[in-house]
Amino acid sequence: MNLSVPVRELSVAVIRAESTRRRRALRRFDKELANRNYKAAHSQLKQLLNKPGGLIGFASAKLVPKNIPEMNTQQLCMVDSILSSIKYSINFDPLSDDEVLLAGMEDATRSDTKNSAYEDHQMCLEHEAGHFLVGYLVGVIPRSYEVPSVEDITQNKFAQGNVRFLGFEFIKEETRAKISSQTLNKFLCVILGGLAAEHLVFGYSELLHSDVQKLDRVLRLLCFNENEAESLVRWAVLTSLSLLSHHQEALSRLAEAMASRRSIGYCIDVIESTL
Repeated sequence: MNLSVPVRELSVAVIRAESTRRRRALRRFDKELANRNYKAAHSQLKQLLNKPGGLIGFASAKLVPKNIPEMNTQQLCMVDSILSSIKYSINFDPLSDDEVLLAGMEDATRSDTKNSAYEDHQMCLEHEAGHFLVGYLVGVIPRSYEVPSVEDITQNKFAQGNVRFLGFEFIKEETRAKISSQTLNKFLCVILGGLAAEHLVFGYSELLHSDVQKLDRVLRLLCFNENEAESLVRWAVLTSLSLLSHHQEALSRLAEAMASRRSIGYCIDVIESTL
């Protein structure tokens, strides 16, 4: 007697039941987030850890050792490209007359604003999805996100999105904060996840990201010297690239969910369904 078909059907039924339970729990998680009950939301998420049909991706990332191993040529080129983007953004003067003139010339010569706005929208989606996914994998809970629409970018070419996380409130502080090395490591990876996603998907970055200004400010507040800061940033870039490279399907599907303005819980379920 062939039992393979009934066993297979039973396995599919179990997977469906587990997925249903996870989605119900994530809807409760969304409700707590909407009410700004962040402790309760965190508790809802923790209840799904290490359970059948629960969360296997959250905080599952293995970070690259601080003594960075040798990189192949492709990795080295991408890391160096991202580091160049970071340095450019830090040194950029938003009030420079030359930059303003250049931006005006680009606007005047741009033949298809709609297509350009669509491309910028796609890059912004991947950028914010990079933040979201890296944060989730290293164990930081996203609490909200925004991605400008094509229309928003058409009206304002510098429109930006964002992903807000629980536990990163120190970013807003103007004085030196006490930050554990674990929290700092997570912050570095998450803040660079957007740039890493852009380079991974498109091969380049649009530059001038507020993320870099936040990164620079935090490292300065913590009094890292230039060599220490560069070493930390290089490590975080490599770690973010490694995580995203191993989860490109999740990144792509997450960007699609964010384009549809799905809830945080729905986005988490999308990630989990690819793992």
